Amino acid sequence: MKRLLLILIILLPSLSLSAQDISRQSEQKKRLEEEIEFINKQLKEILSKEKASTLELTLITRKISNRKAIIEGIDKEIVEIGRKINEKSRSIQTLQREIDTLESYYARLVRNTYKNRDTKVWFMYLFASESIGQGYRRFSYLKNLSGVVNAQGVKIKEKQAQLEMEKAQLQNMKKEAEVTRAERELEYKQLLSEENISRQVADNLAKSRKQQMRELERKRQQVEKLNREIESILSKAVKTQEKEKTPIDYTLSGMFEQNKGKLPWPVAKGVVIGKFGVHYHPVYKNLKLPENNGIDISTSKNAEVLCVFDGVVKQIIMMPGYNQCILIQHGTYFTFYCKLKKVNVKTGDKVATGEPIGILNEEGNTSEIHFQIWKGTTKQNPAVWLRPR
Repeated sequence: MKRLLLILIILLPSLSLSAQDISRQSEQKKRLEEEIEFINKQLKEILSKEKASTLELTLITRKISNRKAIIEGIDKEIVEIGRKINEKSRSIQTLQREIDTLESYYARLVRNTYKNRDTKVWFMYLFASESIGQGYRRFSYLKNLSGVVNAQGVKIKEKQAQLEMEKAQLQNMKKEAEVTRAERELEYKQLLSEENISRQVADNLAKSRKQQMRELERKRQQVEKLNREIESILSKAVKTQEKEKTPIDYTLSGMFEQNKGKLPWPVAKGVVIGKFGVHYHPVYKNLKLPENNGIDISTSKNAEVLCVFDGVVKQIIMMPGYNQCILIQHGTYFTFYCKLKKVNVKTGDKVATGEPIGILNEEGNTSEIHFQIWKGTTKQNPAVWLRPR
């Protein structure tokens, strides 16, 4: 009994961890599938292929990345199921050996019982004892023989019932493995189809290099102008605070900092189509794109923009290519929201986490938000501040 408890104490943590891993994997798979579904909806909403081809390629690439992550998770699941099947098979083999041993012992007991069924034989066996002690032991053995036989029979039945249960569990595991492999096959076929579509879109883009270059140059000018404007605004704000000795809410700054990796998203649903930093064109691999001081999120048409943390509206500006932009201060931190067609707040307003601050401009049948985070005049990667989706 003590040994069994010790084994359970050793195994429980690993069983718990395995359950946690499975739960985490299921949650991740659900999140990836939801994002793929949202991307499919976004792709259907793109009306002008010529205008949206780069966005289309970006969305498909994101979908492919999600699909690969799902397949990777399924592969891990298949390996885990295989491990459990092997473990269960070994358990069944051990149990079968135990039953064979019990049955062999049971057969010997039955034979002995049969030999000693005549009371005359009992007395002869007892009187042949060399001592009183041996005689008592023989008497106890003969007296309890029937009970031992019955107990052994019950034990064998219990073990056989356990064996049948183990075999049933093994069959269920094998069925689960078959279902999971079929699911993996389906996901892989979808991946191949999406990769084929991605190549077709990339080929179409490659044929319109001049148009893409013109579009890229226009975008570069807009991005650089926005970056200069934001840097100027933040620099002036910091200098004004230092000059006028304006009090800074360091408590709010600390609270903002404590929520790194936990901040809500500036839109209810969306997929990142433009990452922070310097990147290259998805088709013209040697062509460097304008530096992104934030992230770009593709979302539903006319989506609400939500404040990611308590703060004060510092400024509202208009920028070519970015429509209306809102700058919100959170102590020493700032968040910046662009591409709004309607603004619900004004300079000086206090805003709360999750509060709607405006509506995004539509781009075809979708909308897109450009979002930035700054600590003073130091730009931050929003991806590490927002909670994982």
